[in-house]
Amino acid sequence: MTSDPNRIRRLLTMLPAAALLGACGKAAIPPASGPVAAPDLSKVKLVLGDQVKLLRTKAEAAGVLEGIPYQIEWASFQGAAPLFEAVVSGDVDTAMAADTPALAAAAGGARVKVVAASVSSPTGVAILVPSGSPIKTVADLKGRNVIVSSARGSVAHYLLFGALREAGLKTEDVNTGFLLPSDAAVAFSSGKIEAWATFGTYQASAEINGARVLRNGVGINSGIGVIAASDAALANAGKRAALADVLRRLALSNTWANAHPEEYGDVFQRLTGLPADVARLAVSRDRPQLRAVDGEIVRQLQLVADTFFEAKLFPRRVDASLLVDATLYRPV
Repeated sequence: MTSDPNRIRRLLTMLPAAALLGACGKAAIPPASGPVAAPDLSKVKLVLGDQVKLLRTKAEAAGVLEGIPYQIEWASFQGAAPLFEAVVSGDVDTAMAADTPALAAAAGGARVKVVAASVSSPTGVAILVPSGSPIKTVADLKGRNVIVSSARGSVAHYLLFGALREAGLKTEDVNTGFLLPSDAAVAFSSGKIEAWATFGTYQASAEINGARVLRNGVGINSGIGVIAASDAALANAGKRAALADVLRRLALSNTWANAHPEEYGDVFQRLTGLPADVARLAVSRDRPQLRAVDGEIVRQLQLVADTFFEAKLFPRRVDASLLVDATLYRPV
């Protein structure tokens, strides 16, 4: 990790060439007898899927997208489920999400590949109860109503499943419902939800306003986040080259944000409109570094996929090794 802005600038000047080399993919393109023409990136537009502007705020705060030779459009969503719906429909080229929704999308037939990963603290997902709730332990959830954000297969759903199993309960021992985070937040704050499994800024906001953490993701959730890209985008030579370039820039934005948490927090608060204390708490938990999709990442993804499949929460088994494209991103 470095906070040297000159190093960041030097790395950025190297990115277009490095990205195009990585985008060619040695296994995908056979050797040619002469030079291979690079795609004309000036005609490429990427629609980058985001959640609560997490990627965008870092990129803009760090200035890593200055001078890019392609166009970018941001599409921000409340949760991973609607984001992956947009990827499947072709309206969005990429999705940033936790491991479980990416696997859930693949189990549902979405034609996507995981092209990069990150690992952050599992404290950024939790089961919450109101401050005055009589529910003191996960075992106390038996017979209670629990709302999960944002859909089946979400990172919050995985936490609830793991926490119930840890407490000796079955999924049918609780009444589980699903709501988008913004809707759940309103219902929770008005006392209409007994327990809420949620994540990120929604979790941070509820905690700031007095919610009590019944169980967070430590020891249950992997903490793995992924950036996935649609098969259609990866099959397009121009988009593939632009994706390889933007991934390296996003990696640098993580490095910058982790080294400058206060500056990043200010930008995050301004762009999201969240209260300053909520923004600070969310930023303090979101300190990932972009990683290549290596064997350990694949192993962790497979563990999560098999857990949900064996619990009959996925319609089919996902082979994590077939879900990844490890050729697109290599750390700078």
